[in-house]
Amino acid sequence: MLQGEKVILREKLLSDVENDYAWRRDPELAQLDAAPTFRLSHREFTAYYGDELRHPNKKRCRFAIDSLEEKHIGNCMYYDIDTEKRQAELGILIGDREYWGKGYGTDAVRTLIEHICRGTALERLYLNTLDWNIRAQLSFQKCGFVTCGRITKGGNEFILMELFLSQLKPAEAGAAPSDAGASLRSTP
Repeated sequence: MLQGEKVILREKLLSDVENDYAWRRDPELAQLDAAPTFRLSHREFTAYYGDELRHPNKKRCRFAIDSLEEKHIGNCMYYDIDTEKRQAELGILIGDREYWGKGYGTDAVRTLIEHICRGTALERLYLNTLDWNIRAQLSFQKCGFVTCGRITKGGNEFILMELFLSQLKPAEAGAAPSDAGASLRSTP
């Protein structure tokens, strides 16, 4: 369990299946992810979900995002882990609209970055966000990501953003943030 200022990142559980299924079938959330609306039945999804929990993929690390009140509000992960290049792609979804625009996503990303810095040998994180999703881009910038290109995939235009973890340093009491504009928080 990883605790941020507003969120807790925890291991995914089978009990998360209800929210995850609803979020995957939500057309607005699918549009924000540039994905088609999910078509599996609840039964098929639950079987697939359970299998993924029993046999995790070593190329990704997934977390549920809970509020401090332990309400499941979304998910985040780093995936396509390349140990040779020491990089991975980052993804996040705040599925519960009640938590949009209030800093929960930014805190989840910061908490995940801190975990990656302390617990892995990764040096670079990257992500793709739709070019029109300014809210997401601003949130990622607050976490230290910078724009490094544009990509067209599936008829959608994406902004490619990256973060070199060496640009971050653990926050010390009273220390100023690093030049990258982001620092790691100390958490209990």
